Amino acid sequence: MLDVARIRRDFPILQQEVNGHPVAYLDSGASAQSPRQVLEAVRRYYETSHANVHRGVHTLGERATEAYEGARARVAGFIGAGDARGLIFTRGTTEALNLVAYAYGLRRLKPGDAVVTTIMEHHSNLVPWQQIARLTGARLRFIPLRPDGTLDLSDLDRLLQGARVVTLTLASNVLGTINPVAEIARQAHAQGAIVVVDGAQGVPHLKLDVGEWDIDFLAFSGHKLLGPTGIGALWGKPELLEGMDPFQFGGSMIGRVGLHDSTWAEIPARFEAGTPNIAGAVGLAAAVDYLESVGMEAIRSHEEELVDYAWRRLGEIPGLSLHGPRRPRASLISFGLDDLHPHDVATALDSQGIAVRAGHHCAQPLMEWLGCPATSRASFYLYNTLDEVDRLARALIETKEFFRDAAI
Repeated sequence: MLDVARIRRDFPILQQEVNGHPVAYLDSGASAQSPRQVLEAVRRYYETSHANVHRGVHTLGERATEAYEGARARVAGFIGAGDARGLIFTRGTTEALNLVAYAYGLRRLKPGDAVVTTIMEHHSNLVPWQQIARLTGARLRFIPLRPDGTLDLSDLDRLLQGARVVTLTLASNVLGTINPVAEIARQAHAQGAIVVVDGAQGVPHLKLDVGEWDIDFLAFSGHKLLGPTGIGALWGKPELLEGMDPFQFGGSMIGRVGLHDSTWAEIPARFEAGTPNIAGAVGLAAAVDYLESVGMEAIRSHEEELVDYAWRRLGEIPGLSLHGPRRPRASLISFGLDDLHPHDVATALDSQGIAVRAGHHCAQPLMEWLGCPATSRASFYLYNTLDEVDRLARALIETKEFFRDAAI
């Protein structure tokens, strides 16, 4: 069991009031907060080791390179990757997915090929593939959803015929659905397709092993797993990355440059053009250290308790609708309250110091499937408490009553 009171002391931002109330941060699905250990790691880097990497032979340059490459190895180990050459630092999940789409999909897909995905995808894992399909003549196919928001895999064999890429989220940022990625990967590989996984909502919360799951690419963001913004990663099987051309061009990613042609560096440098976010990588490694010191299994158990309790408490509120499967689910709950606009609900909650997300969550096709333009979303992490769930439930009841009385 987590000592949440002790954990909360590691997060300076949680030690404040918002609108006269202790802050209840229930928006970690958008960006998680960073513990003091991450903030100090970034500060220490800038104070003692800041320089460019892979270039200078001076002491600070060597320190920076050691810190950066050490971070790569640390983050690769966190996801079960034995070969750190497959870990490419990016700005986040969005850039990582675009890298795969353009560096792999654009050069390998052809007319008649299929890209299989789902209608629950974040725009970052849909729009790039729409563009690749338009440029190559490939077709998009969509795995349908059951009424409870889980994938309907009954027709997967047919959908996989002629597929070259299967790309899907590990955990839905709206429904909370946790998808059976390993099983889908097994079937996709049997049909000759590669598997790309959007791990933005999964990697921060679920202990995973890319080797055991046998996926080909995994994208995730640092700011959702206690790290800084502007840093994330793409992990890819080294044998696939070695056969891919770069996504961006410039310094650091070249082997030799002539006036009319160039050759590329070995992986992972081939995909890291320009000066990288060194401090971000250092912070991400520190975040991984923090999560593993707490224990991913313990974090997951705590989140399951929070989500189960929140599902029950919110489900008791008349006029409140919950979206997605009951369990298992990621550590978030999307909901609607009567006919109130989610932005109004979120604003009312903010007046009581409660931070939730409201909108279409960059998942407009899924909103159409749900039959609503937007939802409110509460998302939880290791620093949240059952008391904060109670505060959310009470505030929603008060919000409902306020708007009811205002309409009279």
